[in-house]
Amino acid sequence: MNVETDVLSRYSEAAKQKSADLCCPIDYDMGLLKILPKEIIDKDYGCGDPSRYVKSGDTVLDLGSGGGKICYMAAQIVGKCGKIIGIDMNDDMLALARKHQADMAEKLGYDSVEFRKGNIQDLGLDLEVLERRLSTAPIASLSENRDFETWQQKQRSENPLVPNDSVDLVISNCVLNLVDDREKKQLFEEIFRVVKPGGRIAISDIVSDEVIPSILKQDENLWTGCISGAFQERAFLDEVSASGFVGARYDQWSIEPWQVVQGIEFRSVTLTAYKPITQKLVDRGHAVIYRGPYSKIHDDQGNYYLRGERIAVSENTYELLTKNLDFQNDFIDIPPEVEKTPSDWVLPAGSIRPASESKGSTHGGDSCCSPKSCC
Repeated sequence: MNVETDVLSRYSEAAKQKSADLCCPIDYDMGLLKILPKEIIDKDYGCGDPSRYVKSGDTVLDLGSGGGKICYMAAQIVGKCGKIIGIDMNDDMLALARKHQADMAEKLGYDSVEFRKGNIQDLGLDLEVLERRLSTAPIASLSENRDFETWQQKQRSENPLVPNDSVDLVISNCVLNLVDDREKKQLFEEIFRVVKPGGRIAISDIVSDEVIPSILKQDENLWTGCISGAFQERAFLDEVSASGFVGARYDQWSIEPWQVVQGIEFRSVTLTAYKPITQKLVDRGHAVIYRGPYSKIHDDQGNYYLRGERIAVSENTYELLTKNLDFQNDFIDIPPEVEKTPSDWVLPAGSIRPASESKGSTHGGDSCCSPKSCC
């Protein structure tokens, strides 16, 4: 079985005629669908709604953008200052998405959506540029093939389809499972490469509750139908974390399975995570208090937090824990009363910040009884 060829074939047909068996029921924001062409809505084959994680002004990358539904939804959220990039390898899907591009730009009042041809596991290589080169300089010998491979590597480094550290948010909707298992590690490495430090991912996909046996992985219909290439539920989190992302969590989890095949449950999930800021850690006197209910928790960067204690954190960790919705409800943020002169981070994990260094500066608690309130 050739995974890429089979996926291309099935989704080319789905771009021409609606394929109901590729759809999961999804509760999209109907307000964002109002201006979308019916053709794009009908030929969308997702299992979640990653558009809900988009913020105003974001640069968003949609992996496997298909007919462009999520891209055009996200464009309404990012506004004039944002940008949406859709990546797909399928000419028929790209044609469907681009067909409505000018009309959608007119409806929005701005043109913020761009569709590019590429493999989502190789975000360095622009396939349209590659095809133009092959049409003008076809390969006829081994030496020409070596030159072609060198040219590809040069394209990836000098003119990448998606540059390093250029995207605020990577989203995808039921597409990562279509990538060959042998290329999934590279897929996550590429996603990590293009996300800005401090940026994030929101991936809607299918997971299995058990490891998928090889006999199912050889079934063409099950693979192209988002079953055989699905991630095992623990392995999905592990792959994301292994690539360098932190704070990976299942933000959405379908209680009822979408399908059950040979006793294995397949359900839709949405996984979120963040790319850490890797610059030198600086101590400016910040702290956080873990609210509970657990007595102690660890994060992916080696830090741990005792319930109810003022734990010293670097400026970067403070920003991550207090400015992102995935974490901010779990922590009380305590900036220094007087910000100290920046110094290299030297405190061991779990160090307690004395209350004397931050009196009167708690931000994360209820504010109804602050001096300016009605109390």
